[in-house]
This record gives sequence, structure tokens and C-alpha cells, in this order.
Amino acid sequence: MTKSEKAAAIVAALEEQYPEAVCSLNYAEPYRLLIAVRLAAQCTDERVNKTTPILFARYATLSELAKADAEEVAQIVRPCGLGNTKARDIVAMCGELIGRFEGRVPDTMGELLSLTGVGRKTANLILGDVYGKPAVVCDTHCIRITNLMGLASSKNPDAVERSLREVLPMDKANDFCHRLVLHGRAVCRARSPACRECRAVSLCDYGRKRDAGVTPK
Repeated sequence: MTKSEKAAAIVAALEEQYPEAVCSLNYAEPYRLLIAVRLAAQCTDERVNKTTPILFARYATLSELAKADAEEVAQIVRPCGLGNTKARDIVAMCGELIGRFEGRVPDTMGELLSLTGVGRKTANLILGDVYGKPAVVCDTHCIRITNLMGLASSKNPDAVERSLREVLPMDKANDFCHRLVLHGRAVCRARSPACRECRAVSLCDYGRKRDAGVTPK
């Protein structure tokens, strides 16, 4: 079995285990997803989903956020951690969306990366979820689990993205990354992977070693 064949089989197994592949961040508009992903850095999606309704109740439009006082925004988003930095990035990003993109969230990697606070993970999520383009969202779940499975061999998100783009069926890559988040929370937990509950265990390097009685490193 080639690595591409293995990747396709893992994708199919997780499709069966998690029929619904959805983004765990709640949002109503593309710019709000950009903001939610910025808040999610070093923070749980659950906490972000509790914070964004408060933020958007105070600042209902993109224009209002672009003109907001960063210190006031920081007071709202502080529960997500790094409040001052994230608030400054959000206000700056909203201003850039209005000033450079007429209020539209751009649909290319280069333009997205030009926005304050936006990295490849965020850009890929926007491209995949908002615009339906092939995307590989390398968050902590994706990096950890694809390394365990043997689809990647690096902790560097850019390197993992490159590795996955070489082997994944790209029309299913974005949904696969969403399923990895679900899988990482429910089954392939960082501290105690429940390999017996994983439908991809026979394809996973880590899972096969456990089945063989070998202690995985």
C-alpha cells in the first residue's frame, strides 16, 4: 500500500466514524470566522464560542470593529488569553479588510496571509470552509494524529501541510482535518488514545504497534 492509498483509506475510515465534518467554531459571516480563529490560538474552541457572541453583540459590524478601541476589545476577549495582542490584531485586521478589500474576506492564500494575525492555518480554514477550495488545516490535532498514523513525520505545521498535500485526496482534505479535531477529542486523545475505538487503527502506525504489544515511542 502506498502512502497515498493509506491516506485515502484513513480518510474513508474517519468519514465512516464521523459522518458530519463541521468546523467547531461558530460563525455567521466570513470575517467573524477570521476573528474566531485568531481568538482560538492557545485557547479552546469552546471558550471562543462563549466569547464571540459577547464581542459581536458589542461590535455588530466589521466597520464597528475596525473603529473599536483595542483596549475595550481586549477586555471582552481576555478569557481567550493574550487579550491585548489578539485585540490589536482583530482591530487591525478589520481595518485592513475595509481599507484594502472593500470589506470582503479575500479568497487567495497570499491575500489572506497579508492580513494582520493571519497564518497558514487560518488562511487554509477560510479557503476550505468559506470558499470550498482544497485546504489542509494543520492545527495541533492534525499534527499530532497524522504523525501517529504515519502520514507525517514533523511537528512543524508547514512541513506537515506539505506532507499531507502530497498524499491526501485534496477534494476531501478540508473535511478530513475537521474530522481529526473530532477524533482528537473523542478517541485519539493526547494523553490516552483509545485505539480500540478507532476505525482507522489497522492503518495507524501507533495503533498497529499497540496491537502488537510494542510500546510506541
